[in-house]
Amino acid sequence: MEKILDRFLRYVSVDTQSNEESETQPSAAKEWDLLKMLEAELKALGVETTLDEYGYVMGSIPSNLDKEVPAVGFIAHVDTAPDASGKDVKPQIIVGYDGGAIDLKGVPGLQLKPEEFPEMLHYVGQTLITTDGTTLLGADDKAGVAEIMNAVQYMVEHPEFKHGPVKIGFTPDEEIGRGVVKFDVPRFGADFAYTMDGGEVGELEFENFNAASAKIHIQGRNVHPGYAKGKMKNAILIGQELNALLPALARPEHTEGYEGFFHLISFKGTVEEADFAYIIRDHDRAKFEARKEMMQKAADYINAQYGEGTATAVIKDQYYNMREQVEPHYHIIDKAVKAMEMAGVKAKIQPIRGGTDGANLSFKGLPCPNIFAGGLNFHGKMEFLPLESMEKASQVVLNLISLFAGVE
Repeated sequence: MEKILDRFLRYVSVDTQSNEESETQPSAAKEWDLLKMLEAELKALGVETTLDEYGYVMGSIPSNLDKEVPAVGFIAHVDTAPDASGKDVKPQIIVGYDGGAIDLKGVPGLQLKPEEFPEMLHYVGQTLITTDGTTLLGADDKAGVAEIMNAVQYMVEHPEFKHGPVKIGFTPDEEIGRGVVKFDVPRFGADFAYTMDGGEVGELEFENFNAASAKIHIQGRNVHPGYAKGKMKNAILIGQELNALLPALARPEHTEGYEGFFHLISFKGTVEEADFAYIIRDHDRAKFEARKEMMQKAADYINAQYGEGTATAVIKDQYYNMREQVEPHYHIIDKAVKAMEMAGVKAKIQPIRGGTDGANLSFKGLPCPNIFAGGLNFHGKMEFLPLESMEKASQVVLNLISLFAGVE
């Protein structure tokens, strides 16, 4: 078998950063590079595989049992986040991590420090994969891709391994919220599925944020500053005023657990006009709707103060909390807990402070909780991945397949 570390390193060498400004699917042509690679690898393993026009790789492994059992699917996304470059990733391999600071050698003086990221100390003695400080690593979600492919390779090379129908899915554009917009659930053919897209070892999630985007356009009026009294409307300052109408403590840096937030993610503007982009998040559906209403009321207040048309708010829902779709099938959570126990991992059931492809898939009729992929500090240069966590995750995939087959 190819070692899972070598597989992961191959995958992160392919730049697959998605592009939120693009209207195509996949959003970036370079995502096809890894999608086509995965299609070829699955076919080389003898797995019936398709790659469709939307960038969905779907593989199907038939049952080798003499009884009928549910089909279980495993899904991961190939794209990396727009937040940081995924080009020319140069991973560092730290064998037998000693608990100290790790030099990120691509940027002189930059270190990954346990005093800033104390979770590093959970992995003393293990092998850590880090960035060199110039890019993200891409464990979100190429760790998940590698874990699933490692399990598939094991199944193919061990025909004595008993399993029911197994479905494999790789998707583009998860990081920009469009990962499964055109995903054909009936064609995929799974009764239940899991995304291998969580963080630290042991994470198991079937609750996520309800999510919306808000784009606020402020139309100002520029007048020569020497003659501006009573005439100028500074779009930048008006936008700041709108932002100040939102609760200051309801921002990501002040929230945790089930607490929702408003997050200003970008701004560009001049005196004449300005644009503010937000994301809105809350686990509770009623509070989520109230947050969207608060954003609209802030825009309405600005229009009442400065004239109709000054502030235009476009608020769009992105995804919803999968709990209401997954909870009626709680046995798939119980199986995941058992699969982790079989791998020597204690499950930590917690809400996702984000979203996964599984949230939208659950609302498409495919209950799909989320399992750890093992990485930490996703989306930035401080990202790292314990090799042992990736190995455990791949074992969890195999354990789940056994449990769905009725084999323990």
